[in-house]
Amino acid sequence: MNIFIKNTSIVNWNETVENVSIAIKDGIIERIAKDNEHVDERKYDKVIDGKNKIVMPGLVNSHTHAGMTLFRNFAADIPLEEWLFSKIFPVEAKLTNEAIYWGTMLGVAEMIKSGTTTFADMYYYMDEVAKVVDSTGIRANLSKSVLSLNKDGVGSVSRDLDGAYRYFSEWNGKCDKRIKVYIEIHSAYIYDRNSLKEAAKLASDLNTGIHIHIAETKEEQRICKEKYGMDAVNILDECGVFEVPVIVAHCIHLDDDNIRLLKKKDVNVSHNITSNLKLGSGIARIPYMNDQGINITLGTDGCASNDNLNMFEEMHLTSLVHKGIMNDPTVLKARDVVKMATVNGAKALGFKNVGIIKEGNVADLVIVDVDKIHNTPKGNYILGIVYSMQAQDVDTVIVNGKILMENKQLLTIDEEMVKYKVSQLRKKLIV
Repeated sequence: MNIFIKNTSIVNWNETVENVSIAIKDGIIERIAKDNEHVDERKYDKVIDGKNKIVMPGLVNSHTHAGMTLFRNFAADIPLEEWLFSKIFPVEAKLTNEAIYWGTMLGVAEMIKSGTTTFADMYYYMDEVAKVVDSTGIRANLSKSVLSLNKDGVGSVSRDLDGAYRYFSEWNGKCDKRIKVYIEIHSAYIYDRNSLKEAAKLASDLNTGIHIHIAETKEEQRICKEKYGMDAVNILDECGVFEVPVIVAHCIHLDDDNIRLLKKKDVNVSHNITSNLKLGSGIARIPYMNDQGINITLGTDGCASNDNLNMFEEMHLTSLVHKGIMNDPTVLKARDVVKMATVNGAKALGFKNVGIIKEGNVADLVIVDVDKIHNTPKGNYILGIVYSMQAQDVDTVIVNGKILMENKQLLTIDEEMVKYKVSQLRKKLIV
């Protein structure tokens, strides 16, 4: 479908361009025209009036476990290790293909409705996740582990190199190149040295990347030092993990040497402020990492540790929390945070020509209604994205030039069916 968006404003992380129109052809932003330039609207299959709206790049959620919508508002107010081993692992032992399919479908519906067009996911039954990405039209970086985390309630593992290779072969680059497959390493403390090396080698052999949790808690770092004689960052470096593109989630308990190493290896950091706050894990040194030139991105984590997949909320909290703890209102300016949630995220997930609205780029964008009481009077739109706009303001979502939501109505997902299915499955998982 060729789409023409008229009478609008484009808001990228670094600029706002008002009074423009956007022409989309075959999934690509073909032309950005000033309103006084003549464009024949009859050439387009769909014409959208962008009056009182802005067009911004689709948000990129760089770390989540979408199927965990099944565990929304469950197991809170306890330490991470107890939360994971005593609460989450036991209920995950009951998960099925069907549960992951519908839980992920709910997560994708929530993401689309809140302006996310791309997400990075690692969880169980990843074929089901890929099927959801295929049918809904969203873009995703999906990670498959070289280990199978056994559903026995204690988190034991067995090797599954063939499964990871098979998943990559079947899904990488598929769905009009909307799917990119990475290798998952859950964490250094759950894996062992050989498994870390195997994962790194497989990613290198496949010319792909790795998605991993790092230094989420002090206890994790203690376990790594006891197990390997070094912290998580250094054992991963020793095992070759950082020789391929890497997304590292959390990165809370890192020292200066760790951060310098991440910069040296061009590692991408996913900051998950809401999850980290809720679990009491701590607050990553994001302003310092950003100043060091590390590519910082934003992620929600799963709904078991966040309860929503709202990237507007992640941007808002990221900016405010770091200003507060550093007693400095100049750190993490709005434009920095919008960059983290768009172009930085696209780079980390391996998607080129995504994350910024310009001619020749892929048409992954969202139309936001700014004619709302909380957005009045209209001011600096970049500031507005971080400080006043809400996820509910998202009106229309386009991915790869295809409309996934229009006038707040999902076009590729039966919202009522998804809510019903997940509600029924939740009753089987949590008694």
